[in-house]
Amino acid sequence: MIQDPFRSMIRSEGVLRYRDLPWRRTRDPYIIWLSEVMLQQTQVPRVEARMPVWLDRFPTVQALAQAAPSDVLDAWQGMGYNRRALALHKAAQRVIEDWDGEFPHETRDLVALPGIGPATAQGIRSFAFDLPGVYLETNVRTVFLHHFFPDMPAVPDRELVPLIQAACPAAPGAATDEIAPFAVPLDDADTPRAWYYALLDYGAYLKKTLPNPSRRSAGYSRQSKFEGSRRQKRAHIVRMLLAARDGQPAGITLADTVVGVNEMEAAAGRGPVECDLIAGILADLEREGFCRAEGDRWLSI
Repeated sequence: MIQDPFRSMIRSEGVLRYRDLPWRRTRDPYIIWLSEVMLQQTQVPRVEARMPVWLDRFPTVQALAQAAPSDVLDAWQGMGYNRRALALHKAAQRVIEDWDGEFPHETRDLVALPGIGPATAQGIRSFAFDLPGVYLETNVRTVFLHHFFPDMPAVPDRELVPLIQAACPAAPGAATDEIAPFAVPLDDADTPRAWYYALLDYGAYLKKTLPNPSRRSAGYSRQSKFEGSRRQKRAHIVRMLLAARDGQPAGITLADTVVGVNEMEAAAGRGPVECDLIAGILADLEREGFCRAEGDRWLSI
């Protein structure tokens, strides 16, 4: 059972720790969706800096859907995990094709879009439509682990879900009324939107001031090292593909790619990379839709 003192404490901490982030100044589902995807594996300051640049280039879901995939990838560079950019592009096209450009607000419809899982779906529902549900994001997880499982290791998410569900306020107004999600009041302490902002900001504060409680989650895993990794080589090859879009001829050969990757490795004081490894990365990128092969060259999509 979630007691009122816990709710009161979260509301107070939310006011004290509130972060005035650009995507919190709107209820536009497009902007909120972008922020949720960008924040999945990228730090807040980087997303805060990139968001206005992205919106200048793709101001609406229609603009994103109509863009060339290579332009979307180009705009994404520096954010990491390039698959997210392709998923954003595909999801934008689905919103246009299946929903006439209007974002759905039911969980089942949101998770059917590329790159949207349960947490991202609930983020959109809470922050764009003020609808209740379980928003099991890392900072939210941190708060519930810290307060309800202070000494327990390997806590599974299934233990947290009913607590998060019980704590979330109901939607304002008649939640079952079709127009209610689109006619929400300004933020106050008793809306899902304000509640989850408070949890996010308090959780971020806890992670800065305490040993990260999320490490006691059964699903916790430390992010692998980027420097020297296959992931770093993939990212470098994607940048090479984008840079070679307008070349004469366009694209890169396997030999070009080996040279480019090994220049990066040498600059970092590492030894050369085997040609087979580079060929394998190119094959993976082609299979995943980042590039296509034409003769002996690979071209950005």
